[in-house]
This record gives sequence, C-alpha cells and structure tokens, in this order.
Amino acid sequence: MISGLVTGDGQAVIHLTVRGPTGQEQDIEAVIDTGFDGWLSLPSSIIASLNLVWRQRGRAILADGSENVFDIYEGAVFWDGQARRIPVHEAETTPLVGMSLLQGYELNVQIEPGGKVTIRARP
Repeated sequence: MISGLVTGDGQAVIHLTVRGPTGQEQDIEAVIDTGFDGWLSLPSSIIASLNLVWRQRGRAILADGSENVFDIYEGAVFWDGQARRIPVHEAETTPLVGMSLLQGYELNVQIEPGGKVTIRARP
C-alpha cells in the first residue's frame, strides 16, 4: 500500500523514491493527477541529477487545449515496495503521478486538508 496526505490547497500528495540508471536515488513528493495519462513527470533538474536516459519525444494536449512537445526518459520508481521501470515525462512542474502508474490499483482520497491518500493493489 502507498499512502500520502491531502495538502491545504487540496492536492493529493504521495512520497516516492526515483532511481537513475547507475543507482542514484532521490525522494520526491508527487501530486496525483488523474488528468495525466502518463506514468510520472519530473522537472529537468531531477532528471539531470539522476542521469535518466532519454528515450523519445512525446506530444500532449494540455487542459487549456494547447499542444506541448516534451522529452521522455527511462527511470525507475519504488512503487508498493518494488522497483518499476517506467517512462518519465519531462515537465517543469511539481512531479506528477499519472493514471498509467495507477493502473491496477485502487485510489482513495479523503478530500479535506490533512485527509488520507491510499493506493492499494487491486486483487
């Protein structure tokens, strides 16, 4: 199970550890974004510090209707007690957890400041 809290501004936040290809690790706080269909986004500074390996370019339509081109890297995240290799989208925002990383899990959020966030594997 993965757990976190709802912030004072209503964001569901969890703590994750991300690993680079040579074993460097960084703990991050990531906001759960159900409107993001990718796996995980990280700002360029974290991608650079972990030396993540570039894989390809991607395109996305943002909430305002604009199109954005971004780089996709390969990284690993410790998720529910196991390391998972995942695509990491570069975005100059707070790290975001997308719906692809939540696939196969149940998300429960108590929508109030300090509310619990729980992510459990579905049976």
